[in-house]
Amino acid sequence: GLYNLVWQKQLHWDGGIANLEVQPLAPITAPNEMAEDLSNVIEKLKQDADYPRMFNAAFGTDEINSQKMLLALAQFMGMMTSSDSKYDRMKRGDVTFNQQEQAGYEIFKQKCTSCHTEPMFTDFSFRNTGIPLNQTIKDYGRMGITKRSEDSLKFKVPSLRNVFLTYPYGHDGRFPSIGSMLDHYSSGVQQSASLDPMLRNGISIDFNERYYLVQFLGTLTDSAFINDKRFAP
Repeated sequence: GLYNLVWQKQLHWDGGIANLEVQPLAPITAPNEMAEDLSNVIEKLKQDADYPRMFNAAFGTDEINSQKMLLALAQFMGMMTSSDSKYDRMKRGDVTFNQQEQAGYEIFKQKCTSCHTEPMFTDFSFRNTGIPLNQTIKDYGRMGITKRSEDSLKFKVPSLRNVFLTYPYGHDGRFPSIGSMLDHYSSGVQQSASLDPMLRNGISIDFNERYYLVQFLGTLTDSAFINDKRFAP
């Protein structure tokens, strides 16, 4: 998700971009996203009735160029901070978890925090979690950047903040629900040379544990952030 990006040292599932000011170039120019030419984007901004005025307010001149545009985008993305979920309020002592949420929190700390480390709910590492290669897109993850076979099928550990709202799951979106994602970890992990050692035997989680874990994950939804009109289209 587009939140808490200022703490990310490497961006995208494969970590191929290391600078927030550079990141927008990927979706702008990617054929399967905006498929735009940077000079064309700049020209559209220049022809807009409002952007010259806004650039003048921000930079002291109405000149519009790619450097200023990327800086403005980076500043905007950098202010998208999610830190007011029920979990955050509990940590601040403002609220308490109910019994189900607390039980799920204990399960989470036992079975999930090695990768989804608090408070960001990611350790920012790249791991092979046993998801088989998608034969359509053939995305090998981190290996595409490092060219090292030991990085095959390793993808960045995603943050679980607002996880209820970020479906589908997995680097290729193959899991439509949290339940299907948990099914994978309990019984669907594919063995390979680069598989994370912690997942050799999957993650054992029974029906009750799954219920409580989902209750806890719900506390990571930040409604204030989600409903912030500054970030609305």
